[in-house]
Amino acid sequence: MLPSRLPRLIRLGLYAVATIILLVLCLLPSQDLPDTGTGDRFEHTAAWFVLTITGYLLAPNRRLAIPAFALAYGALIEVLQASALTGRHGDVADFLADGLGVGLAVLVFLAVGRLRRR
Repeated sequence: MLPSRLPRLIRLGLYAVATIILLVLCLLPSQDLPDTGTGDRFEHTAAWFVLTITGYLLAPNRRLAIPAFALAYGALIEVLQASALTGRHGDVADFLADGLGVGLAVLVFLAVGRLRRR
């Protein structure tokens, strides 16, 4: 069964879990997180790519709402990081990396949609 065929409440719950996990990872003190060796910008790009693709898998008809939410969520997290007492700092470059991840996910979604229509 495709994820988009699950009942709406389950899909919303799964997406909520994904957003909460991302929020926790972004607000934990950075010294409490493992060093992946890939760099902060790559991690942001990958995380928002996964968040956006997850949204599309769960709700493929929400073509504009999914990336709009992901971008707004990225901005919110940067604001929270700037105001948090966790040793994290809001950074415009992180938000740009979030946007890159969202943009890449949109391109993948559109490309897969074109291939499926052929």
